[in-house]
Amino acid sequence: MTYLAKPRMHHPTLEKNHVGYTRRDYEGKVSTLCAGCGHDSISAAIVQACWQMDIEPHRVAKLSGIGCSSKTPDYFLGASHGFNTVHGRMPSVLTGANLANRELLYLGVSGDGDSASIGLGQFAHAMRRGVRMVYIVENNGVYGLTKGQFSATADRGSKSKKGAVNNDNPIDLVALALQLGATYVARGFSGDKAQLVPLIEGAIRHAGAAFIDVVSPCVAFNNHEGSTKSYDYVRAHNEAISRIDFIDLAAPVEASPPPGEAIDLTQPDGSVLRLRKLRADHDPTNRLGAMNLVQMLAHEGEVATGLIYLDPGAADLHRALNTSAVPLNRLDENVLCPGGATLERLNASLR
Repeated sequence: MTYLAKPRMHHPTLEKNHVGYTRRDYEGKVSTLCAGCGHDSISAAIVQACWQMDIEPHRVAKLSGIGCSSKTPDYFLGASHGFNTVHGRMPSVLTGANLANRELLYLGVSGDGDSASIGLGQFAHAMRRGVRMVYIVENNGVYGLTKGQFSATADRGSKSKKGAVNNDNPIDLVALALQLGATYVARGFSGDKAQLVPLIEGAIRHAGAAFIDVVSPCVAFNNHEGSTKSYDYVRAHNEAISRIDFIDLAAPVEASPPPGEAIDLTQPDGSVLRLRKLRADHDPTNRLGAMNLVQMLAHEGEVATGLIYLDPGAADLHRALNTSAVPLNRLDENVLCPGGATLERLNASLR
C-alpha cells in the first residue's frame, strides 16, 4: 500500500494569520482513515479553529488513546506536542502533563469506545476535577477498528450494518459531563463545520474542563438505514439549540440583545461568546436546565447540538490545588527541595 506525502512547499500567496502561519501549517500527515470518515472533518475543524485563533502550534499538546479517533491527532497540528497513550488512559496522562506545564493548551481526542467503555472512569475524574483541557470525543457508536461492534454510546434499538439490534441502554457522555461538573459542554456534528469550528474555539478559550461530543458517522460500519449515528439520521434529527455567531477577545458589549435571540457570555480570560439561541426556552448557564433539555430531546429521538452549557466563572484544577504560577517543570532543585529546616516546619504544622 502506498501513502501520498503532502508537499513541503506552500504556495507563496496562501493567506497567513497574525502569527505568520498559513492554514497548511496547522495540518498533519495524510489521513489513513476511510474516505468520507467524519473524523477527518473534525480534524479539519480543529485546523480551522487554531488557524483563526492565531495559536502557535508549539503551544498545543495533543493527547489521545486507542481507536480510529485516537489516530486523528497525527492528521492535524503536525508541529505541536503529541502523545498517544494506552486505551482509555488519555485523561490521566493529560492531567499529569497539565500539572507539570500549565502554559500549554491541552487537546484530548478520544472516541466513544476509548471514553465510554474502558476509559469511562478516567473521563469522569477529568471532568469532576476541572482539568483545563478541550476534551473531544469523536462519537460514531461502533468499534471501527474491530469490525463495527456496538459501542457503549449506541442507541437502544439501533441496527448494525448486519442487522443486529442493540438492546443495551446508551451512555450519554454529554449528560455525564453535565452531572460531573464540566463547565463547558457542547455537542457537534462532523457534517456541520459552521457550527463545530466556533464550538472548538470557545472550548479552547475556556478556563476549565471543556467537553465536546461530536457525532461522527463511521462510513464503513455505521452509516446505513437503522443507524442513529449516520449522516442521514443526524441531519434529519439534528435539534440545534444554539449557534455561536462569533468569538472575540475582550469584545465590548454595547447593548443587550433582545431576549431569546442572542446573549453574550464572558469567559474568565475576557473573551466573549455571542450565542444566538435557536430555542428561546434554553438558558446555557443553567446546568439543571441543560441536563433536562438533553434528556428530553433524547427521549424524543432528537440530537441536541450546539453550546449546551457554559459556566462563565469556571476555575481549573490549578486554582483548586493552589499550584505554583511557575510551571512545575521549570522549578529548580532549591524550590523543590528546600532543605531539612523547611521540612521540619512543615511537619510541625501538621502535628
